[in-house]
Amino acid sequence: MSTREAAKRIGTGLAGEGIDKRIASAPRAATGIARRTMLGSAMLAVTALGTSRLIAGGLAMDNTTTGQLVYIGCRTTRERNARGNGITVARIRPDGLWQIVQSLDGIVNPAFLAFDQQRRFLFTVHGDGNEVSAFAIDAKTGTLGFIGKQACQGKNPVHLAVDPTSKFLLVANHLTVDGFVSNVAVLPIGDDGRLGPVTDLAPLTGPIGPHRTEQPFAKPHQICFDPKGALIAVPDKGLDRVFTLRLDASGKLQPAGTPMLSREGAGPRHLAFHPVLPFAYIVDELNPTIVAARVDAAAGTLTAMQIVSAVRDDFTGTSRGSEIAVSPDGRHVFASNRGSDTIASFPVDPATGRLGAGSWQTSGGRTPRFFAVAPGGGALFTANEDSDSICRLAIDPATGRLAPPVPVMTTGSPTCMIFAPAPR
Repeated sequence: MSTREAAKRIGTGLAGEGIDKRIASAPRAATGIARRTMLGSAMLAVTALGTSRLIAGGLAMDNTTTGQLVYIGCRTTRERNARGNGITVARIRPDGLWQIVQSLDGIVNPAFLAFDQQRRFLFTVHGDGNEVSAFAIDAKTGTLGFIGKQACQGKNPVHLAVDPTSKFLLVANHLTVDGFVSNVAVLPIGDDGRLGPVTDLAPLTGPIGPHRTEQPFAKPHQICFDPKGALIAVPDKGLDRVFTLRLDASGKLQPAGTPMLSREGAGPRHLAFHPVLPFAYIVDELNPTIVAARVDAAAGTLTAMQIVSAVRDDFTGTSRGSEIAVSPDGRHVFASNRGSDTIASFPVDPATGRLGAGSWQTSGGRTPRFFAVAPGGGALFTANEDSDSICRLAIDPATGRLAPPVPVMTTGSPTCMIFAPAPR
């Protein structure tokens, strides 16, 4: 498909789920992990810091968001100055309230979450640890049942992704320490969701960046499959490179092409592929900047073609990029900034992939480590780690500009969230 032909497809959103007014029940199960289940009340009182509550905001919700389940990961350890409980399952109601369906306590630092392709299982990495965990998703309620853990042969796994066949889980192990070397690990996924021992490790190597404290060695920060599932991009914060890999049918990783070099000291953190066109967008953590790149999937390469600031030109403080996403219709790119505590929005030129003039909106809290665009693209939700809040920012479909944030949940140290249609 040519760029121009693909560009004609821009503007088509994702099909939404209808509103389901039934609240899923969450029966107790012996999972080996302490679990609190809270149901029934539209408003939950806050009894202690870190306990989630619902906030009535009078939100105008679109029918692609209402009825969705949201799986939220929160940091938990004292070393991270965290106040979270683990993983929370919530349901977005038609009135905009987030109804808690299940809370799994005792899960240490679930830094990122991922589904298999059929959404039968959920997987999480444990930040600062060396393991990943698997959970079964109840088809009737959407609640989680613990399956088991598996060592990932690395330290501080920070991101994970499931391959298109749902046979393998890929993990970005962030640190070189205690005998571990920064790498991408592959773990097989059994038919029952259980993870097998690591079957392949791909250490990342190259000259380190110039930052004296943040770039002492390779630091892979994300695993990102392209829309066809054939090319894997791995932004490396420590080496100022974006590596590209391929995964064969046996679960072995191979280099796909020459890594893309970033500016010295940029610290590429996360990447998002355009859903239709041959472009990708990288948010740099240490600058912070956003790089637009052309993708040659056949050659396995990314080629940088534009760099823009991720923060406003009148912001003079210190800020770090954290997350990046492309709207489902491919018309806009969003990026979060910790320090300025803003979400940036840029229009995408469908002919060239270049980003137009940016606009910025406050994230609604401190340190927006993560955000997620809701299914259908009508809003994005920010996870403000240091103010223990999740906020909704409506997206103008024509301009991509963001409305002021509206709080939807208070929960300790949120770091990630993923959406799924609620069972009917």
